[in-house]
Amino acid sequence: MIRQLFDPANAVTAAGLVLSVIAISLALSGRVELGVAVALWALLADHLDGLVAQRLTTRAERTGEVGKNLDSLADLVSAGVFPGIALLVVGGSAALFTAVAALLAGASALRLSYFNVFGSPDGRFIGVPTTYAVPLTAIMFLTRPVVAEQLFPNLFAVALVVLAGLHVAPIRVPKTTGFMYFVVTAFCALSSLFLVLRGFGF
Repeated sequence: MIRQLFDPANAVTAAGLVLSVIAISLALSGRVELGVAVALWALLADHLDGLVAQRLTTRAERTGEVGKNLDSLADLVSAGVFPGIALLVVGGSAALFTAVAALLAGASALRLSYFNVFGSPDGRFIGVPTTYAVPLTAIMFLTRPVVAEQLFPNLFAVALVVLAGLHVAPIRVPKTTGFMYFVVTAFCALSSLFLVLRGFGF
């Protein structure tokens, strides 16, 4: 099994998973902004592993299959679990927020499982990809200073509920290609910088 991680694309995916665990650890320690910043870099790893895989011309078929499943499990942690934990940290373990976190995790798992079986017909995803949860979480925390403290967890919860519904909705979403890779990279880099600065009190 360990040999599968010598594959460059799988190694990038595994690195993203490690970053997601670090993000969760930071959130649980109360440094949620820093956790979101790290989760954004996990998102970048998720985009990078696909680009690396496309350039591996001699990649074994089963190694690619392992990578596909590893990618889904990494996405589940970064996009299906981390945002829910961030919600529980800022909102407390109230039954409502726990239910929202569970709903997001369940919708993400279903969306990823469906994708692994049915793929993306006509080059479009069916349902909003789970990875959209990370930039959504970043946007919420970037706007946190201008939102009333007692209102923020409720707005965040509503946003996650809507996204959970979109994960499993029968809508078609274009894949990230070309210029959009630059947009995603720029957003993650700049947003993570602002969140890190805020996390350290600047």
